[in-house]
Amino acid sequence: MFFTTEAKSSDVSVINSQLGVYFIKKVYLSVINHITPITMKEGKVKFFNNTKGFGFITDQENGTEYFVHVSGLIDRIKDEDNVTFELQEGKKGLNAINVKVAG
Repeated sequence: MFFTTEAKSSDVSVINSQLGVYFIKKVYLSVINHITPITMKEGKVKFFNNTKGFGFITDQENGTEYFVHVSGLIDRIKDEDNVTFELQEGKKGLNAINVKVAG
């Protein structure tokens, strides 16, 4: 069983300790951030179709292209915009999320 120093035994309900089944009543952001660190990336919008609501961003560091959906935008973007973004695993690979125009 995995706990941080912030977790208390009152935050966990034991369903069947022999099977190792536990129900966590609270989620701690510090645990999530240690497991999946968030790092901002920088890139350029290669293509974005406003009508269809998707496009691609090229990572400035390594040239990798990532899919971006309109639901992952914070700012409106257009082709050739410099942007910052985060990555999240999607159904077909990594997607750009929390996309903002670099300022």
